[in-house]
Amino acid sequence: MERVADAFRMTKGQLAETAGLGIASVSKSEWRGAPRTQTRVIEMLEIIGRVLDWAGGEVQAMAWYRSQPIPALDGRTPEALVKSGRAGAVRDYLDHLAPGGFA
Repeated sequence: MERVADAFRMTKGQLAETAGLGIASVSKSEWRGAPRTQTRVIEMLEIIGRVLDWAGGEVQAMAWYRSQPIPALDGRTPEALVKSGRAGAVRDYLDHLAPGGFA
């Protein structure tokens, strides 16, 4: 978790909040391996990884993830969608855009 937080220039608390987790989920070693924690962080990293090249880097991709509303998904941000268990909708949206689809 420290490496992930460092890569995005965040504290562990900010990382937890961004992933929709409690601070203990990313701080306590026994909770870091919990399925919910792992799933949420993996979903976040997968989506950020998919936009990394066109966003211009890790920090920019995280900024997109946290703040860019997606009109096709009720104007919610990728962060909000992942927090509510809809990471699949974000992946589907990115799959649609990849071959040149419209937002």
